Amino acid sequence: MASYQPTELKKGVVVQIDGKPFRVIDYNQKVMGRGGSIVNVKLKNLIDGSVIPKTFKGQEKVDSAEVTNKTVQYLYADGDTFHFMDPESFEQFELSRDIVDSAAGYLKEGDSLGLQFFDGRVINVDLPKNLFLEVTYTEDVVKGDTTSSVLKDATLETGLVVKVPAFIKLGDVISVDTTTGEYRERKKD
Repeated sequence: MASYQPTELKKGVVVQIDGKPFRVIDYNQKVMGRGGSIVNVKLKNLIDGSVIPKTFKGQEKVDSAEVTNKTVQYLYADGDTFHFMDPESFEQFELSRDIVDSAAGYLKEGDSLGLQFFDGRVINVDLPKNLFLEVTYTEDVVKGDTTSSVLKDATLETGLVVKVPAFIKLGDVISVDTTTGEYRERKKD
């Protein structure tokens, strides 16, 4: 089984502890004297959703989780149930909101995305690092107040709300970083 050094436990990495899969949701490294370091992480249990803090020292090894990935198409949401289809077998399946988690704000009908499986169960929705989404609502800026340092809320086509620079307007398509939920850039025509 492959393993990670503590310094490789960046946000989004999936590891296995006591036979259970965990995703790193927060990472902090403290460098000690003589080149040693301590890594503090927050891990989300991908089976029951609980979050635990964990500290790793220096040369400890952390097992990688034996996960498989499958590309699927997002069909639609029905309340707290999300419907997906395997584009090769046309098999359809449902995932609950607690598995889809924060990815729900990025799902657009018809989009392809990855699902991670652990022991035959879906444990994670694997989004691309950046996604382009259309702005469906944002306040107009006051004339003259177009500096890029001024941020305002923008509602995107999926219902997600992100902070954007003042020059972004209704109908613009913007790139959003799916790990941080932050605006990256406006799509060029």
